[in-house]
Amino acid sequence: MEPFWQKITSFAFKRTEESALEERIAQHSLLSTQELFPETIAFLQKLTGDVETGLPLYRTALTHRSVVHDPATQHLVESNQRLEFLGDSVLGLLISAYLFRTFPESAEGELSSNRAKIVNRKSLAGFAETLNLGEHLLTGESADRNKITSSDSALADAFESLIGAIYLDKGIQAAENFIRKHVIEHENFRMIVEAEHNYKSRLIEYTQSRHLPMPLYTIEEESGAEHEKQFTVGVSCSDQHLGTGTARRKKDAEQLAAKEALSIIDAAEKDETPI
Repeated sequence: MEPFWQKITSFAFKRTEESALEERIAQHSLLSTQELFPETIAFLQKLTGDVETGLPLYRTALTHRSVVHDPATQHLVESNQRLEFLGDSVLGLLISAYLFRTFPESAEGELSSNRAKIVNRKSLAGFAETLNLGEHLLTGESADRNKITSSDSALADAFESLIGAIYLDKGIQAAENFIRKHVIEHENFRMIVEAEHNYKSRLIEYTQSRHLPMPLYTIEEESGAEHEKQFTVGVSCSDQHLGTGTARRKKDAEQLAAKEALSIIDAAEKDETPI
């Protein structure tokens, strides 16, 4: 796979000088004021190998945003949200490349659908649970730790953040190795790929097949504490409201809204009533 990765990383993940990477790691060091438990360090070493130079990155990857919202620690640490953003992109690229190479007969729509099924909250949380990643999350003292460590959202965020940390610490090849071992070779991977399309993809397919505008998702309401927000999202098409969903993640709320929309559409088509 080396020549292939050389090509895609030349434009998607071209890295700057080594000093730039060292500077990013040093910045994380300033934010890491507490030591990780020895068992967590051993856990990270088992997953990724030597973590000594990148330990502050991995600590940040395991830091749930509830820590940042605790008055006693909010000025001392950074949550894993920025690393989640990076890890999401790294994961998306590597999974896209894997699907592209593995399914040469698949069209763009099918590849997109399969990728969405692999990288959604539920799937990522399942991969994280296999690693017992929740046991090593750092949570705020005022937060409900049991609730957070069993949350699909928190587990998925930590999993993506860990990928981001591996990429920054060890590079794209190490990130690929991790994803191959803990995602692509996961016992549920094939079942996930072969599962029914996700609701958002199915709704897009429906609108495209009838030459309708793309579904539009709008946040209708936000509620709850900063680290336990609930989002209510509505979906519409041709200015007609079709469904509503509520969840802790915007993406999950969108999926629930699309699910409701599909149910309404199915019922309307049975009655021969257009949406």
